[in-house]
Amino acid sequence: MHDLAIRLNAFIELGGWVVAVLLGLSVLAGAVILWKLAHLRMLGLGRAARLQAALHPLSQGQTAAARDALTRLGDPLARLALRALASSAPPATLRDRLHTESDAELARAESGLRFLDAVAQVAPLLGLFGTVLGMIEAFQALQGAGASVDPSILAGGIWVALMTTAVGLAIAMPVSLILTAFEARIAAHRRLADTMVEILCGPVLPQPTLPDPAPSAGLRAAAV
Repeated sequence: MHDLAIRLNAFIELGGWVVAVLLGLSVLAGAVILWKLAHLRMLGLGRAARLQAALHPLSQGQTAAARDALTRLGDPLARLALRALASSAPPATLRDRLHTESDAELARAESGLRFLDAVAQVAPLLGLFGTVLGMIEAFQALQGAGASVDPSILAGGIWVALMTTAVGLAIAMPVSLILTAFEARIAAHRRLADTMVEILCGPVLPQPTLPDPAPSAGLRAAAV
């Protein structure tokens, strides 16, 4: 740990305050990502398939089986469905109420995503800003050298300056991918919530009756 701390300090000193800010943003983004994983799990977004399976008997009019399956789930949308099953409100009023409460639950799921979006957008810009500052310092050093210009002075300043852009991109790319995954999961859960509301408030669809299979050619020939 001591060697790691020494290397980290040397890395920060090499890249300057921009690298220190970027590393701080990466730590905060990592903490928010871990919190969102636990938060989405608590809200039931990791059990969408189980919720959809629990709603399937309800679409066939099997209220008791659906109530038992929803009780075993226990996530917010399942509890909302149980409250709707116990309600005697008219379907139109119940539909509006369910949409309002499901939107509130999904708004809770979206908390923290704006910070991750800000990190994904600001990190490469901050890295580019550090690169511009580093290039300015490199050319100032080159100008101060006068006639005795050493190419290594310019090269060393450039690679140190470009390091901040690399750090910014290294932070922004995984954060952007994880943010996209979170948003896709929440969007899928929103569609499932809309489907749940329509199943709870809409009429039960009749089961299709399949026609009797046609007799085979052999049976038709024997009948003739």
